[in-house]
Amino acid sequence: MTTHVLSDTRVLTGRSLTHIMRSPDTIITTAVTPIALMLLFVYVLGGAISTGSDESYINYMLPGILLITIASGIAYTAYRLFLDMQGGIFERFQSMPIARSSVLWAHVLTSVVANLVSIAIVIGVALIMGFRTGASIGAWLAVAGILILFTLALTWLAVIAGLSAKTVDGASAFSYPLIFLPFISSAFVPTESMPAPVAWFAENQPVTSIVNSMRALFAGQPVGSDIWIALAWLVGILVIAYAFAISIYRRKMS
Repeated sequence: MTTHVLSDTRVLTGRSLTHIMRSPDTIITTAVTPIALMLLFVYVLGGAISTGSDESYINYMLPGILLITIASGIAYTAYRLFLDMQGGIFERFQSMPIARSSVLWAHVLTSVVANLVSIAIVIGVALIMGFRTGASIGAWLAVAGILILFTLALTWLAVIAGLSAKTVDGASAFSYPLIFLPFISSAFVPTESMPAPVAWFAENQPVTSIVNSMRALFAGQPVGSDIWIALAWLVGILVIAYAFAISIYRRKMS
């Protein structure tokens, strides 16, 4: 049974990746907004922002930019899932000996691959702009793990949106709050510089602990308790979103 699910997931993931390779503008579009934000903050606003540290501003804000890249990319997962639902492809799959869960996992794994490519593009541009890191291989792997877990958690939220939306615009619109969430965190300025109510929200929302963990890893510094808080948020969101997505999918297909 497990082999059957894995085989079906592999085939359907290949189908989704083929669609993306035929339309690479999806990945390019996903990377354009974060790159534009980097250019804006580093070359226009960065000189007026005090982070309270000696590190360059591009080093400080890159973790937040990477999260925005992912938040932008998952909108396409909801969009593609909605089109598949409306096009009747899921019903056709129902008549075939295909594991039900593999249909959703194909979209999720495609999202992970596409977002990793977008992240690689953004990091490449950041290096050109002056980003430097003394992170070890282990630290880079830890950052990659956080980004993959973040992508999985948000993608399952996108699955919920794609299955529940009534219009194509509604399928992707849910990602807008996720894109703006890093702006109310420690991603671009220290939370201490914010008004008290805003600072309280910024310090207790998941993006801040994720950003702080990645920033410490890139700088080769101890991550402290932030890494555990970040993992707790990500795993919790992933489990809850997965459960809701599977429940909605079964109800739709029953």
